[in-house]
Amino acid sequence: MTCIIVDDEPLAREGLEMKVAKMGFLELLGQFYNGLDANRFLAEQPVDLVFLDIQMPDITGLELLRTLKNPPMVIFTTAFPQFALDSYELDAIDYLLKPIDFQRFVKAVNKAKEIHDLRSRGSSQVESVHEDFIYIRADRQFIKVFFKEIRYLEGMKNYVMFHTLTGKVMTAISLQQALEFLPKSHFARVNKSYVVNVDYVRRVQPDFLLLDNSFEVPFGSTYQEEFIRNFVKGNLLERK
Repeated sequence: MTCIIVDDEPLAREGLEMKVAKMGFLELLGQFYNGLDANRFLAEQPVDLVFLDIQMPDITGLELLRTLKNPPMVIFTTAFPQFALDSYELDAIDYLLKPIDFQRFVKAVNKAKEIHDLRSRGSSQVESVHEDFIYIRADRQFIKVFFKEIRYLEGMKNYVMFHTLTGKVMTAISLQQALEFLPKSHFARVNKSYVVNVDYVRRVQPDFLLLDNSFEVPFGSTYQEEFIRNFVKGNLLERK
């Protein structure tokens, strides 16, 4: 899996290069001081993954990602936690805070590899929708996914990852398309990239929802009023 590093700090680039070298499946194609140089490179060379700083000269990492027509997977690497929600709105794979812990780095990279491998297997799709479950066609088989077993859905451009109690399934549809066949009494969109099953929400906080498996789902401001009206004040979170 190919990657590049975009960061204006030499020590940060060096640290990331050392971490990348320890991952046998990553191939580093280049390092760039600013987003403009990285943009020129990406226009000529396809890349699977970008480690992208946010605060840089000329153009920020967020601005760079917004300008790319067909962006690669991105893992943000920054010292500023306040941009985390913005990064999820741009379908970033992960958001790593400096100084970057190696274990946390490995977790983010493994997630990117999992998505890369699933995409490489070819398109999958929702085959049929029933009252309590759906069938997803993938790898020459049909996978039965019960709605009640879905914790949350994660959108990644034209793909959706179903995170269930037993594993993960990716299919080639948009998050909005997936939301249309899910039971509206149990599922809610909470930001651009996530839909949650409210039965697994254990805590609602200003910036995130805590699920029963301790996963924190970013909570977008534009979705909060409707979610609280329907699932908190409506007491639907108490239902089991």
